[in-house]
Amino acid sequence: MNKQLYKNICEESIFSSIFKKYAKDLHNFLYYKYGEKLNPQDKVQEAFVKLWENCAKVTPEKAKSFVFTTANNLMLNEAAHQKVILKYRTTNPKTYTNENPEFLMQENEYYNKLQNALTNLTEAQREAFLMNRIEGKRFKEIAEILNISTKAVEKRIYGALEKLRKDIKEL
Repeated sequence: MNKQLYKNICEESIFSSIFKKYAKDLHNFLYYKYGEKLNPQDKVQEAFVKLWENCAKVTPEKAKSFVFTTANNLMLNEAAHQKVILKYRTTNPKTYTNENPEFLMQENEYYNKLQNALTNLTEAQREAFLMNRIEGKRFKEIAEILNISTKAVEKRIYGALEKLRKDIKEL
């Protein structure tokens, strides 16, 4: 009659031995069943992470069943996710908008004016302005990246804004 020595697998040596014992078999099982596209190695790792997170609830006798079931469910979820991705790739995006042609023409003209105005900025102004407005960086971050003072960044950005306002009257 076998006597149960451990109630759970939270001890590192027990968990490690379970990992060494079942990881390769689990990978092969997933690879043979689902193929390489769904990343069976990642699912093996995720299954063992979930086992570690639930180590207090799982006995050593139930560990194999737990990781195989968890990994299989992870693969099924990934397969379902890939189907959703495929479905949305095959749908054609709408090629029309509800805006009237005049609005679209004005928008295009404004975009062209903005691009021209940005090219008229000095390189230093353009760099600081785009880092602030496009990338969302703060003045202090820009100063550190460009290795200049915060005041210099402020001057560049405010100078760029003044020049843009002058070049594009709609601002």
